[in-house]
Amino acid sequence: MVQRRAKAADIATRIGNHTFRAGITAYLKNGGTLERAAVIANHSSTRTTQLYDRRSDEVNLDEIERILI
Repeated sequence: MVQRRAKAADIATRIGNHTFRAGITAYLKNGGTLERAAVIANHSSTRTTQLYDRRSDEVNLDEIERILI
């Protein structure tokens, strides 16, 4: 369904339902609340929305410098 809608909207990039995970993370990074993100994503529980939150996946330089070789 997502691909059909994207094609109908002349979006050439191949997308799927998991593409929207990045949208939830971007929304939260820009100050959105988990509760509103759950409503936007039509999740019945914020626990489901938390699965799509990838803000903690970023690696910073301090973490890399902890690697001792």
